[in-house]
Amino acid sequence: MSYGVEVTDLYRKAAHYVDKILNGTKPADLPVQQAGKFEFVINQKAAKQIGHTIPVALLAQANQVIK
Repeated sequence: MSYGVEVTDLYRKAAHYVDKILNGTKPADLPVQQAGKFEFVINQKAAKQIGHTIPVALLAQANQVIK
């Protein structure tokens, strides 16, 4: 299992910052931002290989399940 930032959202935010800088905004004037989107991924195949069973309720909450 993994719970972390959604990488595509980070790239989108970075592109927004680059656009502002290229249009003349000073980097020091830009606010610091935190990630706003997170994703929960479960590797069910790996869990089965090590003998773990993932509860159905937990699988339902995952953004992505690797089978």
